[in-house]
Amino acid sequence: MIQHGDRAAESRAFRAQIQSALDAFLDVQAARLAPLGPDAARLLTQARAGVAGGKRLRAAFCYWGHRALDPAPADEQALVRACAALEILHASALVHDDLMDDSDTRRGRPATHRALEAEHRAAGWRGRPEQYGAAGAILLGDLLQAWADELLRGAGFPVTRTAAALELFDRTRSEVIAGQFLDISVQARGHADVETAMTVLRYKSAKYSIERPLHIGAALAGADTEALAALSGFGLPLGEAFQLRDDLLGVFGDPGTTGKPAGDDLVEGKRTVLVALALDGACATEAARLDAALGTPLGDEEVAELRRIIRDSGAEAQVEEAIATLHGEALAALDRAVAESGLDEDAAGVLRTLAAAATSRSA
Repeated sequence: MIQHGDRAAESRAFRAQIQSALDAFLDVQAARLAPLGPDAARLLTQARAGVAGGKRLRAAFCYWGHRALDPAPADEQALVRACAALEILHASALVHDDLMDDSDTRRGRPATHRALEAEHRAAGWRGRPEQYGAAGAILLGDLLQAWADELLRGAGFPVTRTAAALELFDRTRSEVIAGQFLDISVQARGHADVETAMTVLRYKSAKYSIERPLHIGAALAGADTEALAALSGFGLPLGEAFQLRDDLLGVFGDPGTTGKPAGDDLVEGKRTVLVALALDGACATEAARLDAALGTPLGDEEVAELRRIIRDSGAEAQVEEAIATLHGEALAALDRAVAESGLDEDAAGVLRTLAAAATSRSA
């Protein structure tokens, strides 16, 4: 069981446990797919790359959502496997997201569709390498979704607890997929006001990243509707703050830390809350310049200019203020949940640490 003490060491140990569970699960899948030959092995290679590394925040919120209701779980490894299922779901979303955004990299390595495209090109196969890469990424993302469900169902919890968690897992997938479609529709229209951008943020990321992992972990501990609502009071505003931080990093983040090119969100044309605020706050000339540049190839000087426009509009400061406000709301809700709903104080302490990590990160 993860113990309290050195938080950095605890975090490393938890990430190692999650990676071990993922590796063991993929070893089983590799054996099952071995009769399909080297092509299946190549797909597994991309799957392993997709679940390697990362902050494991979704798994951590699932784990401590469970411990908030059940401070001493009877089967630690079953809980770790269930948490690892969230990481497979996340890997699926990233594979599809990178393809839809036409991204070249993920965590400093080639995105799945780019890696498969390069293999096709190097082998001199027939057809278009780009089409092969796209098809492979779609299939891998679908396969990872199926595997996430399989790992959660087989984690080792009683049937009634598993059924409750799977119901929430289903809602999570529906929300994130619908949120993703709203996002690409907003980009296609080339316009999003702040309210619309917040709706995209809430359903594409905020609920899926923090609120629903908390719910799934809690459901596996037997949570009732009151406990789930108490966790929502903490998880939803924190998830919104988490994604607002991500939006800032997508424009102002250091490529050496984020693993993405400078100003990547601007190149991809993402109509985030940050961008919506900048378009509202900038003068007409600079707003038009920013609007026209979104979704176009940008050099370093152009990225620097757009960053200046966003800063001068006041949007960066507004988003920082919103992050601080939402973080405060989340912590206040957590305090109430401990006092009124009986959530475990030690688990709440870890959730406070995770909240700080989610909102003050640099990658």
